[in-house]
Amino acid sequence: MLKHIVILSGVLVLSGCVSSQKAQEEERQFRQESMQAIETSEQNITQQLDALRTTIESQNSTIVSLQDNVSVLSRRVDNLAKQNARQLLDESQKKPEPIVIPATPIAETQTVLGSIEMVEFEQINQSFEARIDTGAATSSLNAVDIQEFERNGNKWVRFNLSTDKEEDAEPVWMEAPLIRYAKVRQSNTAKAERRAVIELWIKLGDIREKAQFTLADRSHMTHAVLLGREFIKDIALVDVSKTYVQTKPQQQ
Repeated sequence: MLKHIVILSGVLVLSGCVSSQKAQEEERQFRQESMQAIETSEQNITQQLDALRTTIESQNSTIVSLQDNVSVLSRRVDNLAKQNARQLLDESQKKPEPIVIPATPIAETQTVLGSIEMVEFEQINQSFEARIDTGAATSSLNAVDIQEFERNGNKWVRFNLSTDKEEDAEPVWMEAPLIRYAKVRQSNTAKAERRAVIELWIKLGDIREKAQFTLADRSHMTHAVLLGREFIKDIALVDVSKTYVQTKPQQQ
């Protein structure tokens, strides 16, 4: 019996020793594997850090290169701006060359009128001295005893054109359709005067045109007829130093 107990105890002791050795072996193997895993992780991290450091250095190098290019371009832009400024200054200081336009004789382009010409009114087949006035916008005609009437449903006016103040002077009556009324302000007054406007065919030398006239009492004026810019424009030029360029003066 005792022999069996001793044998059993020995077996248990040997079994415990074997288990302890196995556990130690497993622990040693676990530690070794853990160390290898840690070393592998450290290597991977080191490689990643090296790759990141290389990327950062490459990017820094690219940034430095771009900054150098920007500096070069900035200097070029400044130089070009200075050159353009100098060129503009030089151009502004240059005196422009005069433009020479060949002169064309006035006689070849437009009719020249004197400051006084004879104007013929076709309606009554009579001529009157007319003042050619570039300072007046509209033409004006002497008219006294103005009478407004209606003909065929339209408004007309009848007036005396004559400026002869003699008691036995014969009136020169004219009739014309009433175009409109216009307000005319004289230079010597601030009040505007309402005047009738008519249209008549007139002849001045070789010129035959229809002209509009405002009717006014010009008996105190030297000339019964005044031709303004609206009639002159696009038709003739005026030489104020001359008279009767296109017509002959009225014989007394």
